[in-house]
Amino acid sequence: MRILLVAINAKYIHSNPAVYSLRSYAERWKDSVDIAEYTINGTAGEILADIYRRKPEVVAFSCYIWNMDMVRKLLSELPKLCPDTKLWLGGPEVSFRAEELITEYSQLTGIMVGEGEETFADLCAFYFEKKGALQDIPGLCLPGELIGSDRPFSTGERASLPAEKLPFIYEQTEDFTNRIIYYESQRGCPFRCSYCLSSIDREVRHKPIAQVKEELAHLLSCRVPQVKFIDRTFNCNHQHALAVWQYIAEHDNGATNFHFEIAADLLTEEELTLLESLRPGLVQLEIGIQSTNTETLRAVNRVTDIEKVSRNVRRLTEAGNIHVHVDLIAGLPFEDIVSFRRSYDEVFALGAEMLQLGFLKVLHGSPIENDAKKYGIVSQNTPPYEVLYTNWLTYNDVLELKGVEEMTEIYYNSNQYRYTLRQLLKGRSPYAFFEGLSRYCRENGYSVSQPSRLRKYEILRAYALQEELLGEALLNELLTLDLYLRENAKRRPDFAHPLGEYREMLSVRDGRNMHEDVFVYRILEDEPTKGLPRVLCFDYDSKDALTNNAAVFWKK
Repeated sequence: MRILLVAINAKYIHSNPAVYSLRSYAERWKDSVDIAEYTINGTAGEILADIYRRKPEVVAFSCYIWNMDMVRKLLSELPKLCPDTKLWLGGPEVSFRAEELITEYSQLTGIMVGEGEETFADLCAFYFEKKGALQDIPGLCLPGELIGSDRPFSTGERASLPAEKLPFIYEQTEDFTNRIIYYESQRGCPFRCSYCLSSIDREVRHKPIAQVKEELAHLLSCRVPQVKFIDRTFNCNHQHALAVWQYIAEHDNGATNFHFEIAADLLTEEELTLLESLRPGLVQLEIGIQSTNTETLRAVNRVTDIEKVSRNVRRLTEAGNIHVHVDLIAGLPFEDIVSFRRSYDEVFALGAEMLQLGFLKVLHGSPIENDAKKYGIVSQNTPPYEVLYTNWLTYNDVLELKGVEEMTEIYYNSNQYRYTLRQLLKGRSPYAFFEGLSRYCRENGYSVSQPSRLRKYEILRAYALQEELLGEALLNELLTLDLYLRENAKRRPDFAHPLGEYREMLSVRDGRNMHEDVFVYRILEDEPTKGLPRVLCFDYDSKDALTNNAAVFWKK
């Protein structure tokens, strides 16, 4: 007998730590447990064919909002091809409506509810050693026919797994080549943000720090590109967070990057000082601010000191060695379009490398689901259950925000237009700028999500000229600077000023990954104040750890 754990990821570079954790924990039977990872970009037919060829006796799907539509398609077709195969579901997308799904899909054998390691190990014992009965295994939702009922039933809750028993799934890192390594040093979250499923489990369990260090040592020795901690609020325990950060600082291999999701207002002076001392690019921090509207934050049970968050985020960004990613959520209670514009501009001003504008997702099992009617929150019925409108936000407002989100992602978060945007945004509302750019694209039928990068520069240029945001000559030079910072283009863009008499100032750099160009404006902070025009050299073999832009220096 063989069991197949199926993961359907959003992208190829992603992996699914859940299925690997299940197999690792069920160590006694892991040689009989296979893992199949697909992506939502594949077709249901392709996935169906691969599962069929594997001929598993048991198939268990790992279910999330991004893959549930695909899982539903497979559940409709797989029983036709493999009528004797036992079908199981597990994961956050099914744990909070298990009875509904058992009723909807009569072909399901059952659903694993909540944390799955011990539950799956018991299932392995049931299938491989014929031990016990399904109804005796805690943590399952099963069809009622097993106990002579016409309704599904639960076998009861299972106690949380102690953190020291959480398996380490990366003994063989070659299985994750070119993919993100997801790592957890703790489970649970001390906070109760009503839009988050982590708020349900307030018990925070930390792995012993000696165990964490041993596991990180293995990943560092393998020189993996990135380790992404999936701890919900990594720094909720100062002693634990500081110990981890000190360890990676002392054992930095010069290649591995570590990603942490933190609460900025919990940072201590000792932690900030340590973070400021790290190698550029060693650490990146994701900080969920969500809103600067204090009434909104109270409504979703998010206890945040906004002033301290702002102060600490600004300090981190000014240090210049850590990639800082901040989040906002649109669609929360008491936040109308005026309030959200203010939140956006205030957070943008903190100078993070990335500002993610997300939209409220009314997840099954989350407290906000129970409050949706009270707040007039209407969301999609299908994944990702995204907000459509609220008592404070119309659908037209949501569409405006979608446009701002797209422009922010393309023009700001890409870090490809840094110097141009710095000038265009001087004295202006960032929200108003990106909203205007979005409207300009829509009114002119321009799409910026698909065309070449050069076309995106041209669209930005056309918008800035139409709105008279900057003089054409300076705008052209800034765009040229940003273009060459990211790419050693074979052809100078049409908007670049003609070289003409300046051509003789350039050198031939055969065999070197460099580019030179002439600039006649003072466009960099450290630019000499005399002797313009000057030649700026772009070195593509030396990239900025935070922006990925080429190193630059003035030719002597």
